[in-house]
Amino acid sequence: MPPTESGLSSSSDDTQDRRVPPEFRALLAGGRRRPAPPVLTGTGPLLDNLAGWGPADTTAGPFELVPVQPARDLDRITGWMNDPAVAAFWELAGPPGTTAAHLRGQLDGDGRSVPCLGVLAGVPMSYWEIYRADLDPLARHYPALPHDTGIHLLIGGGADRGRGLGSTLLRATADLVLDRRPQCTRVVAEPDLRNTASVAAFLAGGFRYSEELELPGKRAALMIRDRAHRHLH
Repeated sequence: MPPTESGLSSSSDDTQDRRVPPEFRALLAGGRRRPAPPVLTGTGPLLDNLAGWGPADTTAGPFELVPVQPARDLDRITGWMNDPAVAAFWELAGPPGTTAAHLRGQLDGDGRSVPCLGVLAGVPMSYWEIYRADLDPLARHYPALPHDTGIHLLIGGGADRGRGLGSTLLRATADLVLDRRPQCTRVVAEPDLRNTASVAAFLAGGFRYSEELELPGKRAALMIRDRAHRHLH
């Protein structure tokens, strides 16, 4: 929130401001105020400062969620979205503007969903969306609990698919959520039932199948990783 007139530098300025019509007073004040610093993606309270979570150790190397910066990451993510294996389920194939609009819907929001690059051993290789499932339209379709945290994922390169890496990263990411979000009791996901490879990766990553959901545009498997049972999987 910008500073109020009471925060100006001297009492004489305050007196002068009161004699100036409001529309000009705003212009004058604008010249004296410092611009507000930009809000960094992933630093808000709704996801407990995701940008500061740090890396997790995995058998494939250190893995970290890094909030997306479109100027840096748009071309890379657009390329992934145009991979036919990805486009079949994400339905975001097209020019960079298509991906940019999808990202902007999250980046311009209140921080309840944060788009991230998954960086493994220093290499960006996947795209993630970490979101507050209890604040998402998804909550209308299942018995959501406060602070339920959702995951969307795509593995960018074909060479990284089909060898168990997805389940390793899903487990690591779910554990990051549970470690960094003490009020969250479970991590949820809703992969398309047709995407059997994705459902299998969640199962291998310590999630359990809960139920089938009828969502707008797809039938989904509700997958859950519970804090209380994480040591069992």
